[in-house]
Amino acid sequence: MKTSVTELGDSRVRVDVGIEPDAVEQRVERAARRLAKDMRMPGFRKGKVPPQLVMQRVGRGAVLEEALRESLPEWYERALLDAGITPVGDPKLDVSDFPAAGEELSFSIEVAVRPRAKLGEYKGLEVGRVEPDVSEDAVQAELDRLREGFASLTPADRPAALGDLVLIDYGGTIDGEPFEGSQASDTMVELGAGNLAPELDAALAGASAGDEVTVEVTFPPDHRPEHLSGQRAQFEVKVKEVREKQLPELDDDFAAEASEFETLGELREEIRARLEGALEARAEAEFHEAAVDAAAERARLDLPKELVHARAHDMWERLERSLRSRGVDPQAYARMQGKTREELVTELESDAERALRREATLAAVADAEQVDVSEEEMLAALGSGEGDEDPQRILERLRRTGRDAMLREELRLRKAAELIATSAKPIPREQAAARERLWTPQKEQQEGGGRGDAGLWTPGDRQGPGAG
Repeated sequence: MKTSVTELGDSRVRVDVGIEPDAVEQRVERAARRLAKDMRMPGFRKGKVPPQLVMQRVGRGAVLEEALRESLPEWYERALLDAGITPVGDPKLDVSDFPAAGEELSFSIEVAVRPRAKLGEYKGLEVGRVEPDVSEDAVQAELDRLREGFASLTPADRPAALGDLVLIDYGGTIDGEPFEGSQASDTMVELGAGNLAPELDAALAGASAGDEVTVEVTFPPDHRPEHLSGQRAQFEVKVKEVREKQLPELDDDFAAEASEFETLGELREEIRARLEGALEARAEAEFHEAAVDAAAERARLDLPKELVHARAHDMWERLERSLRSRGVDPQAYARMQGKTREELVTELESDAERALRREATLAAVADAEQVDVSEEEMLAALGSGEGDEDPQRILERLRRTGRDAMLREELRLRKAAELIATSAKPIPREQAAARERLWTPQKEQQEGGGRGDAGLWTPGDRQGPGAG
C-alpha cells in the first residue's frame, strides 16, 4: 500500500492510496470463491466452481465490486494508520475507475483531522485541588448501609408502612388481557425502596395481610420491554404478609459480627479510611484532568464548527453502541429525552470541543517533549486488560495490522497528561475559581487569539508546535 497526504485547509486532508496489483488480485480471487459458494455450473459441485469461471460467468467488474465492498473498510483503516492520520467524523471515499487485471487500484480519502495546537504555558501551572474531607454523616451513612445488610425480618401485625417488606401475589392486564411478566406469586417487595411503580408503593402503604387492592399503573417511557412503555395496566394485588425490618444495635457486638474488627470505634475508623482513600483518588483524578484543561486553555488552535460537530457525531455514535449493548433502543432513549437525534448531537458539541482541545494539546506536548513509548510500556498496557493471552502475541498481532500505532499514540498522550499534571502546583479550589473570575490582559489576549495560526499535521513532521 502506498499513501500520500495533501492538506486541504479547515482541518481536512486528502489521503491518496494505491493498492498493489497482487493485493488486488488476491482480494478478487477471494471474492470469486465466496460467490462460487452459491453458484451452480454443469460439471462442478455447488461451491466448487473455480474463480476464473466465476469471473467469466458474472464478469470481472461484478467480482471486483464485491472484493472492494469487503476490502475497502480494512484498506481505509490501514491507509490512515500508515499516514499517521487521526480522523474526526465520517470520511468521503472516492474510488477511481476499476483497474484491469495487473493494474494498481487507486482511491482517495477526504477526512477531517485533529487540529494541531500551538502551545502556551503547560508546565508548573497552578491548578485547583479539593482536599478530601470525610464527614461524620458520610461515615454514618456507610454504617447504616451495613446495618441494612444484617437486618432481620419479623412478621408485623399492622398495616404496611414505608420500609416494610410485603409478600404479595399479583396479576396485571392491559385492556383486559394479561401480558408477559404480569403474573407472579409469593413475591417479596420493599415499600419505598424505589423498585416498585409509585402507584404500587402508594396503594400498598397502609394495606394489611389479607387485603386485596386494585392499582392502575402507567409504565414509564423507558420501560423494558419497550412495547409496554407508556401503556396503562391494571393490577390486582393480594397482600399475604407484612414484615418489619429489625436493624441490629450499632455497638461492638455488631462490629464483631459485620467485620473483622472487635469494636465499633475500629469499624468507624476503617470506614473513614476507606472513604478518604476513595475521595483522595477522585481528587487526584480531577486534579490531573483540571491540569490538562488548564494547559489546553492556554494553547491556541483552530477548531472549525464543522469539525466540532463531526466529533460530537462520533461521541453520539459511541453512546448509541453503548445503549444497544445494554438492550436500550437509541431512538427510544431520544424520545425519552424529548429530543431528536440531531438535537442530542448538538448538545454534545461543548464536550466535543473540550475533547479536541485536550487531545490536540496533549499531542503537541508529546511532540515538544519528545515523548516516546517503549516496548515494555506497550506490553504493560496490554497486560493490564482481561484475558490470559500473552501480551507479546497481542502486540505482534497489532503490528501486523498497523494498529500498534494507535496504542502507541494513546500511551504518548497519557504520558503527556502525566507530565502536565506532575509539574502542576495544587492550590485550593476556591482560590482557583476566584482567579477564573478575574479579568487580566493576558486572559483577554488568550481568548482573543484562540483561533489563530495553528498549522496542520504534515507527513513526517515530528517537530512539536511550540518546540522552537
